[in-house]
Amino acid sequence: MAKMFTEISEELTEFIANQKIFFVGTAAAEGRVNISPKGMDTFRVLGPNKVVWLNLTGSGNETAAHLLKNNRITIMFCAFEGKPLILRLYGKATIFHERDAAYHSYIDLFPKIMGARQIVEIEVENVQTSCGYAVPIMEFKEERTVLKSWAEKQGEERLKEYHKERNSLSIDNFKTGI
Repeated sequence: MAKMFTEISEELTEFIANQKIFFVGTAAAEGRVNISPKGMDTFRVLGPNKVVWLNLTGSGNETAAHLLKNNRITIMFCAFEGKPLILRLYGKATIFHERDAAYHSYIDLFPKIMGARQIVEIEVENVQTSCGYAVPIMEFKEERTVLKSWAEKQGEERLKEYHKERNSLSIDNFKTGI
C-alpha cells in the first residue's frame, strides 16, 4: 500500500544513500514530459525536506528547461536489490548554474566530476512510498564511466561550448538557462 509522508525519514535517507540510480520527472505546461535516469554519486539529502542533486552534462537539458517554466519535480527511487520499495519525492525545484553563488555552496558536497552542469535544489513537499513488488530484482555490476571519460577528454572549455551548442535549448525549444 502507498503511504504519504510530509518529510524524508532517517530510514528513507539511508535507502536513498544506497541506491545506484534515480529518476527525475518534469514537465512544462506544454510540450513533452521528461523522465531522466540519473546515476553516479550525485544525490544528497540535506534535511527532512531538502535535497540537492548534481546534474551532469547530457545530450539534452530538458529538466533545466522545464524547471524554468514550471518548478514542479518528482524524484523516484526503486529498490532493484533487497527489500522491495518505490520512493517518490514531490516538490519544487530551483536550478543553479556555475555562475550562481548557491552552486558554489553545494558543489563540495559531491565528488569532483568533470561535466557538472547544474545543481538542482528541491524543497520536498511530499514523500510517498509504495510496495515495488513488481519491480524486478537486478544486481548492480558497476558504474558506467563513458560520460566521465568523454567529459574529461573534452576539457572545461569544450564542455562550455557543448553546453551552449547542445544544452541551451530543450527539444521543445525552451531555454535552459545556459
